[in-house]
Amino acid sequence: MVGTWRMGPWAVPWMMLWFFFLLPSARAQTKIPLETVKSWADAFGGELYSIVTKYSGSLLLQKKYKDVEPTLKIKEVDGLELVKKFSEQMESMLRRKVEAVERLVEAAEDADLNHEYNSSLEFDYYNSLLINEKDENDNYVELGDEFILEPNEHFSNLLVNTTYSDIQLPTNVYNKDPDILNGVYMSEALNPIFVDNFERDPTLTWQYFGSSTGFFRLYPGIKWLPDENGVVSFDCRNRGWYIQAATSPKDIVIIVDVSGSMKGLRMTIAKHTIATILDTLGENDFVNIIAYNDYVHFVEPCFKGILVQADRDNREHFKQLVDELQAKGVGTVNKALTESFKILREFRDAGQGGLCNQAIMLITDGAVEDYEAVFEKYNWPDRKVRVFTYLIGREVTFAPNVKWIACNNKGYYTQISTLADVQENVMEYLHVLSRPMVINHDHDIIWTEAYMDSALPQSEELFASQAQSLLLMTTVAMPVFSKKNETRSHGILLGVVGSDVPLRELLKLAPRYKLGVHGYAFLNTNNGYILSHPDLRPLYKEGKKLKPKPNYNSVDLSEVEWEDQDEILRTAMINGETGYLSMDVKVPMDKGKRVLFLTNDYFFTDISGTPFSLGVVLSRGHGEYIMLGNTSVEEGLHDLLQPDLFLANEWIYCITDIDPDHRKLSQLEAVIRFLTGEEPDLECDEELVQELLFDAVVTAPMEAYWTTLALNMSMETEAGVEMAFLGTRAGLMRNVLYVGSEKISNRRFLTQKDKESIFTMDHFPLWYRRAAEHPPGSFIYSIVSEDDSEGGGLPKVVTVSTAVAVSVDGKMGIAAAVGVQIKLELLQHKFWMATQQPNDSDCSALDGACPLSCQDDILNCFLIDNNGFILISKRPSEIGKFFGAVDGSVMTQLINMGMFRRVTMYDYQAMCKVPYHHHSGARPLLSPIYAFLAAVKWLISDFLIFLLEFNMSSFWHSDNLADAHKHKKHDSLQPCDTEYPVFVYEPAIKETNGLIECGDCQKMFVVQQIASSNLLLLITDAACDCSFFPPVLLDVKEVKYNASVKCERMRSQKLRRRPDACHAFHPEENAQDCGGTAEVSISPTLLLLPLVLLLQ
Repeated sequence: MVGTWRMGPWAVPWMMLWFFFLLPSARAQTKIPLETVKSWADAFGGELYSIVTKYSGSLLLQKKYKDVEPTLKIKEVDGLELVKKFSEQMESMLRRKVEAVERLVEAAEDADLNHEYNSSLEFDYYNSLLINEKDENDNYVELGDEFILEPNEHFSNLLVNTTYSDIQLPTNVYNKDPDILNGVYMSEALNPIFVDNFERDPTLTWQYFGSSTGFFRLYPGIKWLPDENGVVSFDCRNRGWYIQAATSPKDIVIIVDVSGSMKGLRMTIAKHTIATILDTLGENDFVNIIAYNDYVHFVEPCFKGILVQADRDNREHFKQLVDELQAKGVGTVNKALTESFKILREFRDAGQGGLCNQAIMLITDGAVEDYEAVFEKYNWPDRKVRVFTYLIGREVTFAPNVKWIACNNKGYYTQISTLADVQENVMEYLHVLSRPMVINHDHDIIWTEAYMDSALPQSEELFASQAQSLLLMTTVAMPVFSKKNETRSHGILLGVVGSDVPLRELLKLAPRYKLGVHGYAFLNTNNGYILSHPDLRPLYKEGKKLKPKPNYNSVDLSEVEWEDQDEILRTAMINGETGYLSMDVKVPMDKGKRVLFLTNDYFFTDISGTPFSLGVVLSRGHGEYIMLGNTSVEEGLHDLLQPDLFLANEWIYCITDIDPDHRKLSQLEAVIRFLTGEEPDLECDEELVQELLFDAVVTAPMEAYWTTLALNMSMETEAGVEMAFLGTRAGLMRNVLYVGSEKISNRRFLTQKDKESIFTMDHFPLWYRRAAEHPPGSFIYSIVSEDDSEGGGLPKVVTVSTAVAVSVDGKMGIAAAVGVQIKLELLQHKFWMATQQPNDSDCSALDGACPLSCQDDILNCFLIDNNGFILISKRPSEIGKFFGAVDGSVMTQLINMGMFRRVTMYDYQAMCKVPYHHHSGARPLLSPIYAFLAAVKWLISDFLIFLLEFNMSSFWHSDNLADAHKHKKHDSLQPCDTEYPVFVYEPAIKETNGLIECGDCQKMFVVQQIASSNLLLLITDAACDCSFFPPVLLDVKEVKYNASVKCERMRSQKLRRRPDACHAFHPEENAQDCGGTAEVSISPTLLLLPLVLLLQ
């Protein structure tokens, strides 16, 4: 149909001339012959298939596996038996860690029993900050003697001393305080136990003792490095493992005075006190915060009348709200106390919360009365709720009332005069809560949630070197008590011993080869949080640095397995059940740009003696079969020695990390030594080694095939084929270069720098996984997007792969995948050659333009893949982009016709940008280290106190301070939920065409499937302008929740399983030990720190 042209009279002569000379280009619509496009697709597809089958050797490999089918057995995996077996092995492994910790507890308690406290003790020890440090006279500094450090692979190549432990102290703890010296001296008895434990179980990692006085004994010993400000802020008593082991679950209501008398430094101290209390809470605890002056209000109105789980999200949310509190009005605490008691009683009666310890934390600068009537009505005589009081400021007029409240409610009273006092005084409440457990001598074993140890040196390098899901660890810990009879009623907690268990060590017990191409194992906690999962992404990028997300260890199972909308899987696993269920799932791939549709079977059980549950996922179909081949060791060993062969080095064919002599062996070297008998002590997975030998024999002919091709390659016609490669289900890989290594376009491919292209502990290569879900014999072509290409430039290579399937007795398994990498230039050359008609073509039978070529200006020609990404376009800048962003009109029509389907995906671990609003109420809570500036100035004079109260606020929050500067950066990204589209081609539609009404013209398009591939040839009319159609974009959108929905989500109490142990009270407890003004032993080094900062 011809469109209407509008023109003025002046244009007629020019238009006639244009029409006369360029008549074919003057059509309002270009008619594209369907037969022409089909012939182009057939010709190009045939060329492609010929190249990739020839240079990959796929037909030869398929034949080799077909030849051995009669000798193969394909066995269906019993998922329930598999998960039970893995669970038993994990329980056994974790039990060994518990036994090591128990030996440390016994040694520490015996050492204390035999130690007489000496207030004048002089004792030199290895201080981890000072070891190997020398003064200007080349003499070792005090507490800094020579301490031999050597790199150790078992400890991530850190410099360590495996014969001795050393001592770390935070900057705010004086390293020669008598309590410290006595504790360090007593704990020397742990050194031989550390070494003995490591000899008994070489899979042990860090072992340590965290003292209640603040020192941290770590084995193996390391050199501790201060931060950029020369400060060591790590305090073992703040760590989750210490707090969890020291106390039972707790429900806490924090009451803070925000009356006018709290203005200035007092309010700052109160806020920091609340933040410090929040930092002592974990996922087994529940909390709320009430502020009071003339009236009582919850700092989060949404949480009115309830307690919420003290997970990281809620703790950080509370900190932000507390930071915005302002002091005004008159304080009346009785209503706040009444409200707190009611909440705690209602929660207890309803069976909610921790169902163990309950406490009220009162933070105020004074109480005009003792409020006996409130306590008599709500807490006496049982005193089920402890009350801890924190008197803020130097004023002591109302101190007796504040102390009376604590002492008559089994709590503890402290006075906090400066920011420097906060840390030590807050920790006192933990020691009180630990008394019943200590008096009973109940050594409860605790396991922490997953966490990432960023305190150790080189943690940033470790972040970059491992899969994100395998970076995490858990800690097993136990409390250490004083057994001395004379202090029994005081319930003295000496500290906590612990040992780290990297989760990758647990997952080694669920071998990847037993789980199939898409299968995986995962672990979660009694609270439903992920301990380990291949889709857990605990890190995010800030600039060029990888950093832990704020909520990385409180990601719920339902946020990763989000298809489990009724939370059937989550509920069963939290309840420690054994069973299975099936789900249809959408699996994101290639950084969310693609998706696989799978039916997964989930098998689950608990891990005895721990709060953890284990899940194993097998994908329905080929994922539930395991292949068993048979070959001789001699034949297999010969083929293992071929130079083109390498193994999945993260898989455990042989255990090499126990014996130091084996740690330098690669997995391939270890297997060969095992098979040849050179290392009879090596322990290897015989089933996996047998599969490996079988695959080595079957794939061996590929080396000769590829080598022959490489030697006879025609550089003129086939330049651009760079590499062939294959991988088998046993983690065996082979590859050959068809060009010199210096000419390879993608040098990261098949290396540790490109984890997606190799076998790892938690996944098969991307090219293998995608090929496995494509029809056997058909090839998957993929191009990296512009954002992901090496060096950030335009994509240069295309990765092509196909699966090799075997079938026995109607059971089909994926034995291997094979492919090639070819330069994009070769693909383009073949494409432009195939998509043109000679000038002497017979056009008589064609309906439309003829002769026609993709080089003509009237056509736009694209090669796109099954997810809509462009591999070939006339405009190089469009390569790697999503087609919908280039031509919204055609993409919209293809979606409407059903050729492409829009799939909505969700990401509940996303990070979203938020604008930074600088205002006085959003300043960061102060670091305890910089807090000592206030303490020092108070010691100097009342005048400096005056300055602190009225003028120092701007200094504390100055952008020159590193913490404040970092806070700004952190505020730019925060956790959020997002949704994003993925588009998937419907392969049943092999061809289509259509017309799009674009105002004055109609735009024709033709789509033709390229045979034996995931590619589509797409031809559009370039003359018709349809740019008014909006583009179809892959934009990620934040899921915004309105206030009521957000509040409902925040208030919701998800199912959880409480810890078994609870120690809330003991009749022998000495409740009269209820506090006084604490003294802080300040490090001399710290006294100089404020002056240095002020001078800066």
